[in-house]
Amino acid sequence: MNMIKTNNTDSSSRKLLMLSSGSSGNSSLKSQQFALIHEIYSTGYNGQKQLLSVLLSRQDDPFVQISDVDGLIFELLRESKYNSILNDLNKFLASGIVALNSAVGIDYSPLQQLLVTKQFQSADKLTQVLLCNLSQVNGRHDRKWLYFTDISLMPTTDLLTIDKLWQVHSQGLFGLSVQRDIWLSTNSDWETFWSKIGWKVNNVNCRYPNEFVWNVTAPPGHLPLFNQLRGVQVLAALFTHPAWDETSCKKSH
Repeated sequence: MNMIKTNNTDSSSRKLLMLSSGSSGNSSLKSQQFALIHEIYSTGYNGQKQLLSVLLSRQDDPFVQISDVDGLIFELLRESKYNSILNDLNKFLASGIVALNSAVGIDYSPLQQLLVTKQFQSADKLTQVLLCNLSQVNGRHDRKWLYFTDISLMPTTDLLTIDKLWQVHSQGLFGLSVQRDIWLSTNSDWETFWSKIGWKVNNVNCRYPNEFVWNVTAPPGHLPLFNQLRGVQVLAALFTHPAWDETSCKKSH
């Protein structure tokens, strides 16, 4: 990928480059990042060109973990009124900013499209289908629901792709690993977990779909959904899958 060069990158863009290398999970830093991105975007063509340059430079850097910062820049630039910005975006990032890796040949581009365009309810439904597809491929069955014994057979590569798509295109609010971190923070207390992620309100289970929140005003970890009425074994198996050991190692370096 060739990086687009901009002349005279201003102080805001330089500051964004520094901020974007900061630690993920820091809510204060993230708020600064998001505010600065919107500020630069609102300045018009030159600002948007600079944001595109930042985005491409991060895509080119093998040591950079693509994050919700990149997701916000990408989504804003998709709404640009400048054809040259849109043309460059399509030229260099036609397939998005998250690598759609699969160990079993599953196409994650439909999920990516739903998440980029913030169709969270449809993305949630598709996520359940994709997890069942993973289970079917590896477990050699045709069930359209998950058993907890299916989870250990799911490839790490695919779980990480699904999780990364949710995180990057939800401002870091949603995703399996986000849910896992919240679950661990409760000492694996399910009742506390349901309340923290907004699946229970005042100790009452939310009813699907109207009592769930399908946008980024939801509590962290609210999506994707799983049916807690069927028990906790599937989620417990997901949260203890070896995939998250890999992400923990990446976060620590």
